[in-house]
Amino acid sequence: MEDFSTLLLGETGTGKSMIAQAIGSSGYIPFDLDRRSFRESFTGAFQAINLSQYPASLLESELFGHKKGAFTGAIDSHQGLFARCSSHGAVFIDEIGDIDLPTQVKLLTVIQDRVFSPVGSHEQLRFQGRVIAATNRDLGALRNSGQFRNDLYYRLCSDVITVPSLRQRLQEEPGELTLLIGQILSRMAPTGNAELREQIVRKIRGSLPRHYPWPGNVRELEQRIRQVCLTGEVNIDSAEPAPGQAQREAGWWSGEPSAQRLLQNYCRHLYDREGNYEAVARITGLDRRTVKKHLLPE
Repeated sequence: MEDFSTLLLGETGTGKSMIAQAIGSSGYIPFDLDRRSFRESFTGAFQAINLSQYPASLLESELFGHKKGAFTGAIDSHQGLFARCSSHGAVFIDEIGDIDLPTQVKLLTVIQDRVFSPVGSHEQLRFQGRVIAATNRDLGALRNSGQFRNDLYYRLCSDVITVPSLRQRLQEEPGELTLLIGQILSRMAPTGNAELREQIVRKIRGSLPRHYPWPGNVRELEQRIRQVCLTGEVNIDSAEPAPGQAQREAGWWSGEPSAQRLLQNYCRHLYDREGNYEAVARITGLDRRTVKKHLLPE
């Protein structure tokens, strides 16, 4: 599967890292009958890195490793992400939309030619694993502005998975809130019961607006559950807009807007909810170019 990369797209907090781990940990590892053991360690089958955690000066070292003395402070050799991955494993590169262009070029070389060199070394090492990448950024906009290379994108998009936001999931199936709360609660309190789950469901539904947008997605839901378990209440963040406030500020209800303005506002509302032009075009029945025209600033 090394030639098939996976790209996960979606908002922060939707669970992209969990999906990546599920994909990366499900690869095939041969069993050696003579040694009576697997040929590779399962612990090395999935290696992850969040690119936003590292400054640009250290990012290359974290990805490709470095040799002792390669730069000031390199007192020992260091294995990078690609060197740590087994031949039957996968690497997960999170926040790939945040890396600079020079690093994108080097990353493209690894994915395309399957070779890389540690910083301070001319030795070429081979990478045989699978690449899984994720971002919450709009890669289409980044590509159009020249901030993300098209050739790197086309090396990553063998399998593109768009992870839906929590608000989209609940709009499509309101009953999923109860299911998610039960699953999250089972991890927090394995001895929990159905009565506790129903209490939390009632408290969350009774404390939040009916069409609450869940800006923090599943990660926010986890914290809401913890709030109820600890305090019995759901704390509303003062920074969160009141129901209808965002629409009023955007001009939905001010005066008597024209049909053109209503269509622009509706497209903006759908884009904020869905996160891409294709979904807005599908819902409104417009073509992608028309949707994009309505969303661009005047």
